[in-house]
Amino acid sequence: MIDVENLVIDTISKALKASAYSSTYVTTEYADTPSSFPCVSVFEADNYTYQKTQDNDLQEHHTNVMYEINVYSNKTKGSKTEAKKIMEIVDSTMQNNKFTRIIKQPIPNKDKTIYRIVARYEAVIADYQTIDGNKVYQVYRR
Repeated sequence: MIDVENLVIDTISKALKASAYSSTYVTTEYADTPSSFPCVSVFEADNYTYQKTQDNDLQEHHTNVMYEINVYSNKTKGSKTEAKKIMEIVDSTMQNNKFTRIIKQPIPNKDKTIYRIVARYEAVIADYQTIDGNKVYQVYRR
């Protein structure tokens, strides 16, 4: 199985750390009430074989992936603005890495004092070995 979840999370974390929102808490778990704010939750929501490139031995050469990203803000004033600005950073990071956004919308949170935006991104990932044994991943837009 091709697994790039840690790479995706690291890429988003680095982009946020290099921004005005460097103190954003990044987690890999979904939570109605994060332990720290602002918060970005990133997790792989789907990962399945891209069947067109599967060989006769059922070896996986590409995989379809989908990531769900939730942005949370609990500011008394400006929570929507903060969440949207953080989502802009996440969105440009994902799109620059050839992921396609399939949804982005505000979503009601259980705790009404928390503003939340959810987005989902898809891509097809290829897994390659280099001569020195390191893995390299190629991302294709869906």
